[in-house]
Amino acid sequence: MTAPLISIFCRWPTPGEAKTRLIPGFGPEGAAAIYTKLLAHTVEVARASGIPFELRVTGAPVEQFHAGLGEDMQVVEQGDGDLTAKLSRVPAPAIVIGSDCPGLTPEILRAARDTLVTDPMVIGPASDGGYYLLGYNKPADFAFTDMEWSTETVFAETLKRFVARGIRPAVLPELGDVDTAADLEQWPEFLP
Repeated sequence: MTAPLISIFCRWPTPGEAKTRLIPGFGPEGAAAIYTKLLAHTVEVARASGIPFELRVTGAPVEQFHAGLGEDMQVVEQGDGDLTAKLSRVPAPAIVIGSDCPGLTPEILRAARDTLVTDPMVIGPASDGGYYLLGYNKPADFAFTDMEWSTETVFAETLKRFVARGIRPAVLPELGDVDTAADLEQWPEFLP
């Protein structure tokens, strides 16, 4: 079996465009500064895991991501369309993650990779009802199509879709992601 590639979905931390739900608490510059730290953390965790990874980017040219985060990674444009379209373009086997989960560790990424050796899918639930990681060995477009993103039902609905296809979900520990000022209370090192 081919080893999965980690695809980190991220955007350039432009003030006013990055982590917009943090703007009421921190302003456009503060929200962008928080996201800059979260993105750098995610890249460092991926590097430390030893698993091949790429950035799936939007908001700036590929060269800008290389200049800001390092030349040692593959950087790919997310392309047009909504989140469903962008996720559907990631080829299997894959481990798809966002870039706003401060609790993510190299060990969790390695556990996801190792799980995919014996299981067809793995998911990391987020405390807000979504997920911070989805790994799969075969194309999983069905997990993205017509999904109501950014709702508290994304994790449950994703599990339901895999189970409906006879795929037993392997579940990682729950982690919190950063969407609101309250989410940062336990992660002061990410404050601007």
